[in-house]
Amino acid sequence: MTTANAAEIAKQKKFEPSDVWGGLAAMLVALPSAIAFGVAVYAPLGDAYLAAGALAGVLGTIAMGITAPVVGGAPRLITAPSAPAAAVMAALCARLAAGGMPAHSVIVSLLLVGLLCGAFEALYGALRGGRLIKYIPYPVVAGYMTGVGLIVMLSQIGPFFGLAKGVRPMAGLLAPALWQWPAVSVAVVTVLAALAAPRLTKRVPATIIGITAGVLAYLACSLRQPHLLDLSGNPLVIGSLSVSPGAIFRDAAEAFSGLRGLDRNALAGLVAPALTLSMLLSIDTLKSCVVTDFLVGARYDSDLELAGQGAANAVSALTGGMPGSGEIGATMVSLMSGGRSRWAGILEGLFALAAAFALGGAIGHIPLAALAGILMVVGARMIDRPSLKLALNRSTLLDFAVVTIVAGTSVAYDLIDAAAVGIALSILLFLRDQTRSSVIRRRSTGAQISSTQKRLPAERAALLERGRETLVLELQGPLFFGTTDQLLGETENDLRTCKRLILDMRRVTSVDLTAVRMLEQMERMLRSRGGRLAFSHLPPNLPSGQDLRAYFRALGVTENGGEGQIFETLHDALEWAEAQALKEAGLERPADMPPLDLADIEFLRGLDGDSLDRLRAAFMKQQVRAGDTVFSRKQPSRELFLIRRGRVRIVLPLKGTHRQHHLAVMGPGDFFGESSFLAGMLRTADAVALSDADLYVMDRPVFDELTATDPAVGAAFYRRLAAVEAERLNNSDMELRRLQDS
Repeated sequence: MTTANAAEIAKQKKFEPSDVWGGLAAMLVALPSAIAFGVAVYAPLGDAYLAAGALAGVLGTIAMGITAPVVGGAPRLITAPSAPAAAVMAALCARLAAGGMPAHSVIVSLLLVGLLCGAFEALYGALRGGRLIKYIPYPVVAGYMTGVGLIVMLSQIGPFFGLAKGVRPMAGLLAPALWQWPAVSVAVVTVLAALAAPRLTKRVPATIIGITAGVLAYLACSLRQPHLLDLSGNPLVIGSLSVSPGAIFRDAAEAFSGLRGLDRNALAGLVAPALTLSMLLSIDTLKSCVVTDFLVGARYDSDLELAGQGAANAVSALTGGMPGSGEIGATMVSLMSGGRSRWAGILEGLFALAAAFALGGAIGHIPLAALAGILMVVGARMIDRPSLKLALNRSTLLDFAVVTIVAGTSVAYDLIDAAAVGIALSILLFLRDQTRSSVIRRRSTGAQISSTQKRLPAERAALLERGRETLVLELQGPLFFGTTDQLLGETENDLRTCKRLILDMRRVTSVDLTAVRMLEQMERMLRSRGGRLAFSHLPPNLPSGQDLRAYFRALGVTENGGEGQIFETLHDALEWAEAQALKEAGLERPADMPPLDLADIEFLRGLDGDSLDRLRAAFMKQQVRAGDTVFSRKQPSRELFLIRRGRVRIVLPLKGTHRQHHLAVMGPGDFFGESSFLAGMLRTADAVALSDADLYVMDRPVFDELTATDPAVGAAFYRRLAAVEAERLNNSDMELRRLQDS
């Protein structure tokens, strides 16, 4: 264990006063939702069991809230009953009840499923399955979560409209005569209040505002219909509820005493739902962990967190509570309110316990329509709306089909069948994009690699000092759900320190939606610290036929709102990064700088005035417009060029193509053309002005005449020219060694 890791672990265990507020805020979000989830799960058993469902939600919030942070590997995560758990358990409860199983046996079955789910999650953690679960592709997860959201919403049509028992939800939805308008009014007010709450205040959770508004609307309705305040026989409220310790232990003992009523076949039939639930809750938890750790800049232990979730679900089941998972909504509220360590989660559970004892039977007065309104909002937010955009792009049609098939299977059949379909589609997607090679071909920093732009000594010193702020990753092979976590894990520490990340995509063969989301996350991490993301060699067409530029543009990674920049070559991207670094160092070259005099040329500084005058007489001035050729390959000229203003690129045309290899970019104070000037050989490359340029030009015969009349001036010029050439050769050797080592 490193010193940094030990310090981080110690920080996670240390109690902070702000954890109190984080835990309290998380409880205010988690507890009302858990009550709604519990009521939704037990609703198929009849009105008499709604209070038992609410109590199961409360107990689950307490048990999971305290257990998960103590055992788990994601210390900032808040764990509580969740929508995925409610969807699976409600469907199972309805199926068992419809099959004629007695209510007390159904409750025992639900608790056993929660217990088995916890055991499976603990097993995943012990087998280091946390990493494997993260490899489930984004479209499958999006389809699964969308299906859960739709199931939650469909299950709440009855209480939302106050439909009588026995009325089919869709039939009742289309028959306003069957609606109970007090329920409809309460539900609509709850939804509107929950949606408007974030715009009104950030201090009070939207769930609390929504339920409070719903309760007030229900009280307003009771002014005209006083019988609405009665608990006994009232189908619009939870009903009589006791949260005393004696009642809780008695109910749990009675529930587990029903184990004797379950035969072997019934027990075997609970394995598949428990397995489905464990996979779904594990995915939901790990997804929440990824989002949380991105925000706080930490790294969680996925295997340890699965073990913690397993323990939490097991404890919840043993106390008669609902299962659940890491809740991203409650976690975000906790973080924004000051939660910084495991104590925030523990306190969330303790605050839920205190709230349960404080409210007592008052919980039974909560209108079912208010809970339905909250669950409608929760379900709607679980639907992955960005997935709809996938249908607009040919390259993402398969991803959209996966989302649609998994979500449709969830609604038309059940989540168990959807899990099987999702696994099959995951295998197909994996086979489509399978790769065995490492996604990172070469990793470099700005201190190890530079552009072809020739720099002055002061600029080189500044770039060397700031070189580690630029990270260059040359990627290869397919970027897909199986390699994104590897890429993110290998670059995580660098992303916390670098300001400029360049991804060279020249050798990338395919990119999927999961990789795009990861690139967006990397870009957001950089942007939050004032950094930038850039792409080089972004091919318009990959070997797979994918139009990568159009793909990135359609999904908003580059243009249309994305911050990622695209450069034709790696050298162009490096020039951009170096320009940013020089700007930060205060060495940016002004665009309107006047042409340099010979005395301002770096390698000629220090020459006496007489020598400069003689050289000035030997050089001619020349102006070149942007895009014009200064000289061409195989040209016999022997001129030496010094740049007074502007930039010139040296390129080598590639045989048989219209492409060019960029050799170097020269700026003010640099010289080029020295090979032909010194050795008399033909030009080996083309020189093209990148911008309007002012040059000093000296022909070799003119220099020879100068040397003959004044050997000292010629020798001084030669020595300085040779010194710069030696440095350039040394830099070239270093670059060749770097390429060889890679």
